[in-house]
Amino acid sequence: MDSASGGGAPESNTGAGSSSAPPASGSAPSQQQPPESSSPAPPSRYESQKRRDWNTFLQYLKNHKPPLTLARCSGAHVIEFLKYLDQFGKTKVHMSGCPYFGHPNPPAPCACPLKQAWGSLDALIGRLRAAYEENGGRPESNPFGARAVRIYLREVREGQAKARGIPYEKKKRKRPAPAVTAAAVSVAASAAATATAGGGVGEGGGGGGEVARNAAAPTTTV
Repeated sequence: MDSASGGGAPESNTGAGSSSAPPASGSAPSQQQPPESSSPAPPSRYESQKRRDWNTFLQYLKNHKPPLTLARCSGAHVIEFLKYLDQFGKTKVHMSGCPYFGHPNPPAPCACPLKQAWGSLDALIGRLRAAYEENGGRPESNPFGARAVRIYLREVREGQAKARGIPYEKKKRKRPAPAVTAAAVSVAASAAATATAGGGVGEGGGGGGEVARNAAAPTTTV
């Protein structure tokens, strides 16, 4: 009997304890975790492409015979790199002896080589020029900004324009619309006020209108 009664006591105590325990929802606010910090934004498409181009150029220097270091790289080596990339090009550039030379839409295929388009090379040099300086290079010694590289790109542009019959036109900069100066606005406002005031003075009204026309005339040419 004692053992039976003793065995029943813990069950009643446990039940009483569970019934008097506060609901789980009451303790929830104290267990809230701070919000996780937002992850950094992924790099843009331009930054990703720039990183890939930079790694490709460094690998080219490493495989160069003899191997080259970045410090010894010159504009001539950059031109060699651009010519090396021609083997991966997808742009048909007709040779001078090809019957489709200068034809923008050749009617049949030919044996002329595929090369890198001038626009692709120009954009590539821009990214590599920025990557060079971002990786510790000095602007004055940047091989991607060398004069020889600029001349080579210009020759490629002119040569491909003739071979493909597609001239590369320079983008014309749009001139901003002339802004109306504060002085012109104030003159026009004062002239309008003079015209309004002079309108009720009989003959003075005509003079006021003439002043307004003369003052407002320059603002139309701005």
